Amino acid sequence: MNKDYIEDKDFQGIDFSDKNLTKADYNNCIFTNCNFLNSDFSDMNFEECIFINCDLSLSKTFNTTFRNIKFKDCKLLGLHFENCIAFLFSIGFESCLLNLSSFYKMDLKNTSFKECSLKEVDFTESDLTDLVFNKCDLTETIFDNTILEKVDFRTSYNYSIDLEINRINKAKFSKEGITGLLNKYNIDIE
Repeated sequence: MNKDYIEDKDFQGIDFSDKNLTKADYNNCIFTNCNFLNSDFSDMNFEECIFINCDLSLSKTFNTTFRNIKFKDCKLLGLHFENCIAFLFSIGFESCLLNLSSFYKMDLKNTSFKECSLKEVDFTESDLTDLVFNKCDLTETIFDNTILEKVDFRTSYNYSIDLEINRINKAKFSKEGITGLLNKYNIDIE
């Protein structure tokens, strides 16, 4: 079955929570103020697209392709990005709410997180080499057997990282954030 190909289209203020977005390949499209709550993006391709102030919470992402995608001021609660196609996966988040989402076993070297809420996000067994968490809230975020080499945590906060179960060579931390590396020892730092 051939999918539609949609290019250079602006979608504004559309509620897709009742009717799903058409199964298609989307290239260079902009989605602004759209509601995709509980939508099904399975088997869809997005390339060079921008999502602005959209709600994609609890959407399905089985075999979804995200290449050079930007999310700004979006709500993406409970998304399972590990179900996306890994080949050329490239995505960036700015001022987004990503709580309870999962990036399990993903290569996120080309991913950016700027001023995002990443509470209880799962990065288990992911490769975050050279990634910058820029002013992100990492409360109860899961780092378990995660590659954190050269990751910059200096402006982020509320993280707790077990140095014994993660690869953390050359990662960067602020003096204030160093307590997030000692939480497991149940010590008081003043």
